[in-house]
Amino acid sequence: MKHKEYSIPFSGLKQGKHAFEFQIENTFFESFEYDEFNAANIMVSVVLNKTATMLELTFSATGVVNIDCDLTSEPFDLPITSTMDLVVKFGDAYNDENEEILIIPHGEHQINVAQYIYEMLVLAVPLKRVHPGVADGTLKSDALDRLHALRPKESKDNTEENDPRWDALKKLITDK
Repeated sequence: MKHKEYSIPFSGLKQGKHAFEFQIENTFFESFEYDEFNAANIMVSVVLNKTATMLELTFSATGVVNIDCDLTSEPFDLPITSTMDLVVKFGDAYNDENEEILIIPHGEHQINVAQYIYEMLVLAVPLKRVHPGVADGTLKSDALDRLHALRPKESKDNTEENDPRWDALKKLITDK
């Protein structure tokens, strides 16, 4: 079984809350063939609340991932935090179609949470990854200098650069 160290055996547990912790590093993401992170150091806590009819899992993660900036390709450490809730119910067959409710067969005695941890952490990273030094101006990079050199020039007076073809089209709007 893949990721067996992320399986939580619940059959021998008493009803109530139980805590589990997982240390996530880059090898975890590599096992899912996800190579966006240069390095990762994340602590994931899972609180399992066992009741007579279901399991309630609360995931919380805090840590740091090292990723490349989308603008400059400079690596930087991005702190991430995330939480997620999952309800596990028992049924006739395995069903994970609903993202918040997982149905597992009655005979199961453990649940593997690796996929849920993976999805929670990947979704915790913003789509646009910008080095904090870009926003505050402290990052000195050749790529950033090149972007500033190539940005469009701002004209002070827009009337000087009027294209006569546009003037003819503007007349069509006003000639109604």
